Amino acid sequence: MFSNIPNWRQYRILYQGNWFSITLMVLCGFFIATGSAAYAQDGSALPVIVQPGAPGKPSKRLPASATAKLPPRSQAEAEFMQGMIMHHAQAVEMTALIPSHTENKDLRALGARISSSQSDEIMFMKRWLAARGEPISMSMQGMKNMDTSGHPMALMPGMLTPEQMEALRKAKGNEFDHLFLTGMIQHHNGALTMVKDMFNTAGAGQDAELFNFATDVDSGQRAEIRIMQGMLEKKNSEEKQ
Repeated sequence: MFSNIPNWRQYRILYQGNWFSITLMVLCGFFIATGSAAYAQDGSALPVIVQPGAPGKPSKRLPASATAKLPPRSQAEAEFMQGMIMHHAQAVEMTALIPSHTENKDLRALGARISSSQSDEIMFMKRWLAARGEPISMSMQGMKNMDTSGHPMALMPGMLTPEQMEALRKAKGNEFDHLFLTGMIQHHNGALTMVKDMFNTAGAGQDAELFNFATDVDSGQRAEIRIMQGMLEKKNSEEKQ
């Protein structure tokens, strides 16, 4: 409140012996600060909305009717999160094979990073869905490519087929390294497709938390794809020597 009184420190020194004058000044400052505010019919103050001006231009005060409204909830956003939980879960399952299937230190370090980041993201996605009253698992309507018995078939882009996962489990050493890297690149590219499809859906991607998460997934997995491609190139060159 005192910050609204011009030259407060000067007035305080000038009138330090006159408490009546100080009190009067405080009250005047209060009414000056609040007198120009808009009030609703019930007497409560309406929010003050200020639009910053361009560089070198003054700000502009907007009417209370200009308050922002939350975008309508998009079912495509919930389905994206539900599908990405399933997608991430397979990636974590793939990384869990690394300790017992390869001694490659670089691959072990990469797998640990993928497992940690995607496990954290799974928890975030579950919290996001729960906070919005959405189920963790995707509904039958949201699942793509269902067979006649209702079992999922390649539900999410890039996910490894049961045959690919079985081959990965059986492989060891260099063979495992190759299958893991090619399989995880495929997996990551599928995640990029999911992000792109979600943003291309009308009305989706407006939730701030989801927008930040999806863009982080996109940039993070693109970076990991480049790392894995480099590891494959290095591995191939070593095998040719």
